[in-house]
Amino acid sequence: MVLVPGWVWWQGPVRRGLCVGLAAGVLFAAFVAVESGAWPAAAVVLLVLGPLYGVRGARRMGRAWPGGAALAPADRARVVRATRRGESVGDARLAPAVLEYAGALRVLREEDRARWWLMPLVAVVSVALAVYDTVAGPARQALVSWLVVALVALELTWSPVRKKRLLARVARAEEAARALPHGEGPHGDGPRGNGPDAQAG
Repeated sequence: MVLVPGWVWWQGPVRRGLCVGLAAGVLFAAFVAVESGAWPAAAVVLLVLGPLYGVRGARRMGRAWPGGAALAPADRARVVRATRRGESVGDARLAPAVLEYAGALRVLREEDRARWWLMPLVAVVSVALAVYDTVAGPARQALVSWLVVALVALELTWSPVRKKRLLARVARAEEAARALPHGEGPHGDGPRGNGPDAQAG
């Protein structure tokens, strides 16, 4: 979820689910189509796994950043862009939302780390299956197996680097948000922040 593109994050829950579900469904359906050549089976995978992953992804994103649902779409887009780019949102009213979204990304990163111990096991199994399919299986099956190995390799090498760089930018955005003058929350519900007026309230 951390590396889900920012433009998905600033959508509403339904569109988030559609984006995540369509991406996952197409990926798995493509694997089935390449391995078996059976397009009806691929369509079934798309229709079953697409909604499953879409609902799961949208719910996870919503739980991580509940305050995002209260923002206007334009404000949500500004918050996501500024946070992921490591920039100031430029509006004290949106500073609390930047801090909340940054915290959501950090929590999701920690959840991913908790499952990281599975990845070496997945890598070993995927390589073993790819070698076996290359020796004993049809060419289509071997191709899919090596594609899985490539995806696992990306998850082990490219993904951690991307997450680290993203969270470094997120930390800069948090600092910039805290440096903004105290202002109102996303709904204009009064002062928030560390300034004297906020403390007095």
